[in-house]
Amino acid sequence: MNIALIQINPLIGDFPGNAAKIIAYAEKAARRGCRLAVFPEMALSGQPPRDLLERPDFIAAQAQALNTLVAGLPPEIFVLFGCFELNQGEGKKLFNRAVTVHKGQIVHRADKRFPSSHDLFGEARYFQPGEPSSPLVIDGEYFAITIGQDICIGETLPYGHEPLAELFAKGQKDGSKLTACLNLSALPFARGGEETRRNILAGLARRWRTPFLSCNQVGGQDSLIFAGRSMVLDGQGELGAWAMGFAEDMIVIDSDTGQGERHGPECGTDGEDVLAALTLGLADYVRKCGFKRVALGLSGGIDSALTAAIACRAFGPENVLGLAMPSIYNPEESLTDARLLAKNLGCAFEVIAITPLVEAFQTSLSPFFSGLPEGVAEQNVQARIRGNLLMAFANKFGHLPLTTGNKSEMAVGYCTLYGDMSGGLAVIADCPKGLVYQLSELINRERQIIPRRIIEKAPSAELKPDQRDQDDLPPYPILDAILDRYLEENQSQAEIVAAGFDPAVVADTVRRIHANEYKRQQAPIVLKVTSKARCYPICQNYRG
Repeated sequence: MNIALIQINPLIGDFPGNAAKIIAYAEKAARRGCRLAVFPEMALSGQPPRDLLERPDFIAAQAQALNTLVAGLPPEIFVLFGCFELNQGEGKKLFNRAVTVHKGQIVHRADKRFPSSHDLFGEARYFQPGEPSSPLVIDGEYFAITIGQDICIGETLPYGHEPLAELFAKGQKDGSKLTACLNLSALPFARGGEETRRNILAGLARRWRTPFLSCNQVGGQDSLIFAGRSMVLDGQGELGAWAMGFAEDMIVIDSDTGQGERHGPECGTDGEDVLAALTLGLADYVRKCGFKRVALGLSGGIDSALTAAIACRAFGPENVLGLAMPSIYNPEESLTDARLLAKNLGCAFEVIAITPLVEAFQTSLSPFFSGLPEGVAEQNVQARIRGNLLMAFANKFGHLPLTTGNKSEMAVGYCTLYGDMSGGLAVIADCPKGLVYQLSELINRERQIIPRRIIEKAPSAELKPDQRDQDDLPPYPILDAILDRYLEENQSQAEIVAAGFDPAVVADTVRRIHANEYKRQQAPIVLKVTSKARCYPICQNYRG
């Protein structure tokens, strides 16, 4: 039979809109001659709804939408999608469930066996673990149904059970040979995660000699970005079909062969995927939160240049405002570069010189600061003035203000609270400095958008004369490598030093990470592109 995998971009809580989208795509699949249409995990509510799941009115609204959806789906096709339903027994109030609808009725249910305890979703807080389900039977063909991480528990996740093995054993007990395993997922994007997911599916397909069909959510949701890239691995573990990355899409597959449509490139490079993820994440955050325009400070540096370029890609340069706010410490070339960048992008550009405001602050503070050496406090006044001006523009004209700091700086506190950290979304704050340069070169691949001088000049906060980042920080390649080992790989200081890094640099970097955790936790929401969700306590004294 023909099966459609349909990756949609839901909006959490927009039950009528999500239901209408499911119906429209199911009708499209029926017109294509498909017997079964498969949608992602929690497709009706959107994923993850988090504490909305504790609201009785939210639960009631989805129940009503589910009834409407079941009645409105085309009767000639089986439609499988994710939602939540009430648990009528003991335990947590809800099940994370996959339901199959045919001819106006729910004909099959399968529950998620192991709700995720990961802090990105926190499903174990809301959902009762489900019991094993029977295979879905359509026209004499048998399908195992799994939700999310259940597909790899016992294979790559040691939980003491193996839901997939139980499903296959159940099918064999019924005297049937499973046609395929269907997996409904909402797996967030992370660098390197796409290859890992494909390898896991390929290994499972080879082990069970059965096609594996994975339908994944697409779209941005708060800090999370879902790549889509629904895929099919045939019984030999070979990639037989795949959907677009970072866009809604539908692909049709032959269940007998595990082969089907192949939309777009099989996989992008690391940089291409991150750029596409950030573009989608920013566009969806702005759209789903009801904004139409964004504003950001353009300093003439590489971080703000990359952020501006991503914003223009996300929803058009006509909806982007770049605001230059030079002081006496900003060389003229920085303003020239910022102006040229805005011209290349085609976005609006305004200049507000902040020197008079800095002088006013200095006058007010001079009775208290007189006789003391100038330092970070005076430098940060400039950053906070800029933050105030950016927020004023955003408030007055309805822009969403974007921050432009990168992960390397944020991790060690090389940023100013209520200054350059002021904004509603941190676009590249999960991108190490090295990745910032990589993405900037990608932006310039077809034509020069970010001026070469911005890319080639030494990074600087430009808050004092001749300031350079490396006056205070290790060279970024070294800093990024230490941060990756400590934050992503959980290596100790001793392990990092053993890998060849200077002990004093490692110790100072770790000190900065923990000393500045309070800043990071006050930062705007960050578009997440790495696998690790860092969550350190602020008050602690452990350094390893």
